[in-house]
Amino acid sequence: MAAAETPSLLPSEPPPHEGFFSRNAGKLVASAIITTAMVAMLRKGGLAFTPEAGFGSLKVWTLPAYVATLAVMSWFRATRWRFLLRSFATIPMRRLVAVSWIGFAAILLMPFRLGELVRPYLVRKKGELSLTSATSTIVAERVVDGLFLSVMLAFALVTVPTVTPLPETVVSLPVSVAKVRQAGYGMLGVFTAAFITIAVFYFARAWAIRMSRLVIGVVSPKLADKLAATAAKLADGLHFLGSWRDAGPFLLETTVYWVINALGMWLLAWGCGVVHADGSAPTFGEACAMMGLLGVTILVPGPPGLLGVFQLGVYAGMTMYYPTDVVRAQGSLYVFLMYLCQVVWTVGSAGFFVARGEARGMRADDLVGGAEEAVLEARAS
Repeated sequence: MAAAETPSLLPSEPPPHEGFFSRNAGKLVASAIITTAMVAMLRKGGLAFTPEAGFGSLKVWTLPAYVATLAVMSWFRATRWRFLLRSFATIPMRRLVAVSWIGFAAILLMPFRLGELVRPYLVRKKGELSLTSATSTIVAERVVDGLFLSVMLAFALVTVPTVTPLPETVVSLPVSVAKVRQAGYGMLGVFTAAFITIAVFYFARAWAIRMSRLVIGVVSPKLADKLAATAAKLADGLHFLGSWRDAGPFLLETTVYWVINALGMWLLAWGCGVVHADGSAPTFGEACAMMGLLGVTILVPGPPGLLGVFQLGVYAGMTMYYPTDVVRAQGSLYVFLMYLCQVVWTVGSAGFFVARGEARGMRADDLVGGAEEAVLEARAS
């Protein structure tokens, strides 16, 4: 006992490294709370996660057709990344698709969008493509996507006719339709500001850093320098704008990606029997609006699988264009099948490449560790 109580002269061993779940316990708990709240709100509003009207209204052939649109959409979503990376490194197409599809599954399954760092982690190359550079391309991609989608949504909200009078709430949920529409316009403002910010740091970096020190430096010079340095690193993802050979194809494939997304949603809505009060079929403009509102709701960080926020976004869009009884019946079938198809496709396509070892031979259980290492490296850079 006496020996045990004697202080050792040897250096103490470092504390064991905390695992991903220990380090992110707070986020995981918050994610569970958000998911529970979303599910409870939908159930309280009388909206089921399974179709209330059954599958009788479904045109069966539209289901595999919708999955086909997901496949094409996912291909363009993945391969357009090459134009952002080309300023740093050239990645073979097969590897680009493998890494991207695994990353998309990580984004879907991991809480608080921690999966966003999986793609940069998997694609980095020592001495050629750093994690910070790869991450900057993801930031650029997200900002361009957000701006593109919010412009499309704002245009649809202005031009596409809604039901009259417009309901006060999203079906029976305590969510104001008017505020949902305001959030759509707000998203345009947020992504416009984000794009302008990183564009200024890319095209006029010295001036942007001076302005940061002038404005934020009044509160904390150290904070001003830190924020400016971070913004400058992330702005490097806009390298593609310096070459029309990269910018043109990237913007073209981004347009194709989002248009196919909307076409798939339009097709599936028709296939599920979603109709207007007069029995007419859904329109492409309505699909664009629903896609945009889904984009607004999934900006809420938290639930793995986007459970609850996905359903809320689509129901919010349908409420503006279709009668309540249609939203509750055929609409519930539409939401159920769209969510199920997207989850199965995203996880299945990622699982295919994980099983084949296409992404540096990583196994499925390595994804969590990869995201953790990426977070640590990002913090250290």
